[in-house]
Amino acid sequence: MASPRFYNSLGRELQSFAPQDADTARIYTCGPTVYDTAHIGNLRTFLFEDVLCRALEFLGYDVTQVMNLTDVEDKIIAGAVEREISIDDYVSPHIDVFFRDLERLHIRKAEHYPRATQHIPEMISMIQTLEERGFAYSVEGSVFFHIDRFGPYGRLSGVDLGGAKRGERVADDEYEKDDVKDFVLWKAAKEGEPSWDSPWGAGRPGWHIECSAMSMKYLGESFDIHCGGVDNMFPHHENEIAQSEAATDVEFARYWLHSEHLLVDGRKMSKSLGNQYTLDHLIARDIDLRAVRYLFLSVPYRRKLNFTFSSVEGSASALRRVDQLRFRLETTAESDDSNSGIATACESLYTSFREALADDLNLSAALATVHIFVRDANVAVGQRRLNTGDRQRIIEALASVDRVLGVLDAGDWPTSQEGTDDSESSDDDIQTLVDARQGARIARDWAEADRLRDELVGAGIVVEDTPDGVRWKRE
Repeated sequence: MASPRFYNSLGRELQSFAPQDADTARIYTCGPTVYDTAHIGNLRTFLFEDVLCRALEFLGYDVTQVMNLTDVEDKIIAGAVEREISIDDYVSPHIDVFFRDLERLHIRKAEHYPRATQHIPEMISMIQTLEERGFAYSVEGSVFFHIDRFGPYGRLSGVDLGGAKRGERVADDEYEKDDVKDFVLWKAAKEGEPSWDSPWGAGRPGWHIECSAMSMKYLGESFDIHCGGVDNMFPHHENEIAQSEAATDVEFARYWLHSEHLLVDGRKMSKSLGNQYTLDHLIARDIDLRAVRYLFLSVPYRRKLNFTFSSVEGSASALRRVDQLRFRLETTAESDDSNSGIATACESLYTSFREALADDLNLSAALATVHIFVRDANVAVGQRRLNTGDRQRIIEALASVDRVLGVLDAGDWPTSQEGTDDSESSDDDIQTLVDARQGARIARDWAEADRLRDELVGAGIVVEDTPDGVRWKRE
């Protein structure tokens, strides 16, 4: 098994990947802070992590993935207090929506989804260790991390400690990206806010300690890959490294993979611009979520992705070529006398696809190999030179690479995002249009035949003219 190479943000270079356990890759991925519905920028990161896990399995590894659910932090507490409900009552609907959205994009579930509020004892224990080792200090019921006592601080993000002043502290869960200060591990309780008992008094954990404690519980003190969006690199991931390695004296995560931002029409997403889309927003605009998944796959994870509605339509067109191949296969005969080259094309697909995945998860190259294969298969089908067994070879080849892509089989996706469309034309109506088009072709009324074909395409119908007659199916 050839080792894949990934761009390790820790060191800023491509490195061969070799898990600590030769057979199993252990991966921690930063999950959502469940105070609101995830937008498509968040979902691009979660989809990248999904495909990373799928790709490693395709390349021969077992995978254990842990994704945290941050269910206690400033915004969540403010929302729960404002509505006068418990944290659990506040976050539960958002967690349900999160899992619904993962399912909508065919993002497979991780092995573990630990919630911060269910792991407070592990966090307190880790903070106590840091305090005993001289890396933490308490101030009026809160506990902070001494960043100047951790020598390697900044090696992931490249931040400069030169401007930091000893004793400056920041207690907020979110703060300015250039704010290099001692960060909070435990926050003293405020009146009216939920809290937990601790050796320092009532309070609750800071944001950063949550991921360190939970990743170690499920993956051990040292594991293989830590993932997240590039915006998490500082301060969150930098602080995770500092507190984790200060507590254990072992390397926390050996590879750090970060996905880039998603833009909308070339601009950063924001509520003020009205372009911070969720999947519900896209569904309301009748956007095909299968095409959205394809679009997210088509741009390498370390490049910014510019989301536009025209790019989604381009992705839908690319998928239609795959769907049309499947449709044509259903009506194409095979022959023992044919020399299609399909077996060779399948082997080439497997080899090139694996090479693309191993090259820092180069999905744009992987998709290019798929479309070369689809093109060659379509040529063989069109020339009616499929050899015996080629139909099954093509189907199995597409299914094999789709273990990673999760998007090539239209049958796995609903025809309507919210159930069956009652306005969908009946089979009899469609057959009437198909017959009318065939009649226009026989009469050589090409304008009318083209008009009817356009009407069929608009209704989501694929029409194939074959020597054995006209075939049609819904997309």
